[in-house]
Amino acid sequence: MAESAVYDNRELSWLKFNRRVLEEAEDKTVPLFERLRFISIFSSNLDEFFMVRVGSLCDALLVAPNKKENKTGMTPAEQLSAISEKVREMLVRKDFAYADIMEHLAVRGAQMLHPGELHGEDKAFLKLYFEREIMPLLSPGVIDKNHPFPFLRNRAVYIGVLLKGKDEKKKPLLGIISAETGRDLSRVIFLPGEDIRFLTVEEVIMYYADRLFTSYTVEGRCLLRVTRNADIDAEEALYDHDVDFRHVMEDLIRKRKKLMPVRAEFSQDAPPELVSRLAEHLELKKSYIFIQRCPLDTDFISILGDKLDKYPELFYDPLSPQNPLSVDPYASMFDQLIQRDILLSYPYEKFKSFLRLLDEAADDQYVTSIKITLYRVARDSEIISALIRAAENGKSVLALVELRARFDEENNIDWSKKLEEAGVKIIYGLEGLKVHSKLLLITRKTGNGIRYFTQIGTGNYNERTAKLYTDLTLMTSDKDIGADASVVFNALALGTTVESSNKLLVAPRCLKSRVVEMIDNEIAFGTDGYIGIKMNSLTDKDIIDKLIEASCRGVKIQLIIRGICCLVAGVEGYTENITVTSIVGRFLEHSRIYIFGTGERRKVYISSADFMTRNTERRVEVAAPLSENTAQRAVKIFNDMLRDNVKARIQGSDGVYRRRMPAQDEPLFEVHRAFYEEAYEGAQQAAKLYKPPKKSLFRRIKEHFARK
Repeated sequence: MAESAVYDNRELSWLKFNRRVLEEAEDKTVPLFERLRFISIFSSNLDEFFMVRVGSLCDALLVAPNKKENKTGMTPAEQLSAISEKVREMLVRKDFAYADIMEHLAVRGAQMLHPGELHGEDKAFLKLYFEREIMPLLSPGVIDKNHPFPFLRNRAVYIGVLLKGKDEKKKPLLGIISAETGRDLSRVIFLPGEDIRFLTVEEVIMYYADRLFTSYTVEGRCLLRVTRNADIDAEEALYDHDVDFRHVMEDLIRKRKKLMPVRAEFSQDAPPELVSRLAEHLELKKSYIFIQRCPLDTDFISILGDKLDKYPELFYDPLSPQNPLSVDPYASMFDQLIQRDILLSYPYEKFKSFLRLLDEAADDQYVTSIKITLYRVARDSEIISALIRAAENGKSVLALVELRARFDEENNIDWSKKLEEAGVKIIYGLEGLKVHSKLLLITRKTGNGIRYFTQIGTGNYNERTAKLYTDLTLMTSDKDIGADASVVFNALALGTTVESSNKLLVAPRCLKSRVVEMIDNEIAFGTDGYIGIKMNSLTDKDIIDKLIEASCRGVKIQLIIRGICCLVAGVEGYTENITVTSIVGRFLEHSRIYIFGTGERRKVYISSADFMTRNTERRVEVAAPLSENTAQRAVKIFNDMLRDNVKARIQGSDGVYRRRMPAQDEPLFEVHRAFYEEAYEGAQQAAKLYKPPKKSLFRRIKEHFARK
């Protein structure tokens, strides 16, 4: 077997991941509406893939058409061709899955209709609704020498029409109607009655298109959606030191919205002439055109979900984050961290347990400074509120706000302005390097001197995603980790990178090299060596090659990779000692765990970094070592994930992922559910273990008179 068989192309590996998402929509054991939600996740994933990855390949096709990627040797054209083929295959599956879901939802009383199917009162209602609520908001246009082809917004839905005038000899004109009607109108129209019967606005506009072009005959119509290249390069702007980078990013965001199309989607009923003429105006080749039966925009699904909440069987059973057993809710977080490190696991445990640390720091008289790196935060962020309160309380607060966090740029720009107004010192990052680390450093001064309290996480400071993504966060008062974190922030403030560190692994200069050293150390142990890695993606060829070398020397390697994995496991003579597991289920696997060795020499880290070249060489990332008690918990999480026989897929030596089926008499084990069961049990133990402190007689008398 050729050595190339141990590598997979990055883009095609990502498509395999999105296929695993689609499999959840096809899985009849998944609740019906959740299957529909996976259709939406699959679609939004694909949108971003085209905007970013296909967009960059289209750019490469123009700039360096003969350049081959470093694993499979594919040129940009070869990759684009393979992507087009794989996407078409998946879209057929998506259409079948969607049709099956909607058929079963209709049986449950939730039916999606098309305007032509309505009769009687329903038809009269829709006609009146269109005339009163929709038609006044529309601005139809024709395309001719006096009316150029309009700019079509990224991912917006339009109606394209072929229009025949009075002169039969003339070629039909094109007409365009935007289905974007603003906030005044919902995407979904619900018909009167007890049952949930609904239509989408774009279908209704398309049906009544002839009412908008009264001087023409509508000979053909279709829905259209364009995806534009979003691969803007913010790095060049950093070279202009006379311009505030925030202003530069605002300008680049405006430019992104006008980049060239990389995909056009059409509804299944689109006439070929209409498709070809619209594609010509968009300057898109046939390989970038996709026809679908499924709605082009699946945002309506969330609106439908609100209507279906009276049918709990259509959804996952409700689960909520619990109070962690490791945190005493009545004791100071500072006091607890002086005694021991704390490792939190989201979404099973409450994000608020971390927020308590930040809230205490904001109000604590002994805290002198708070420093934090912000990559993605929630729209209504308690993190930001705590930082603002800390600044208002006179603390020295520094926040690195990464303005280049893709698709969160506008949100981060807004937060940077609010923080700055409150007195927080804002920095944006480093030239040519994104700051992706999740790092918080609190400096507290007491009679015993200076003490650092540090938090390192695998996921963003985002309360919303902490309920959907699995992540780990370490809180510690370890002085060496705190000293390393201080070095990181000092370097960021000076616009430099960390050259060396003691305990923390810090990219881009001292993470990858240390990882390679630890792999080499396991190679030295041969068949007694062990490596366990859990992360989102594995693409860094240097690390992949080092793992292949370790496998060839007999080292046992277990990889849990949710998404892209450019290494193919189980290839004889190369990777037969490597297994690759991917878990796609109710929650998005996002935590990163590195394990090197076993027994007393075992080293365990959690990190913000995947083993992708962009993370190891072009970002500021941090990995933190775990102490014995927290390391045991991280290793248990890792090993339990390998036990999953419900949502786990195992990569074969052919690169294909297949579900791990339970062995004979092996009980079903779904790791996400198992972790929640543990969290509920832990919360019950915590309720028994931790009691509120008894109030003094003086305090009880004071509260009594306060109530009076």
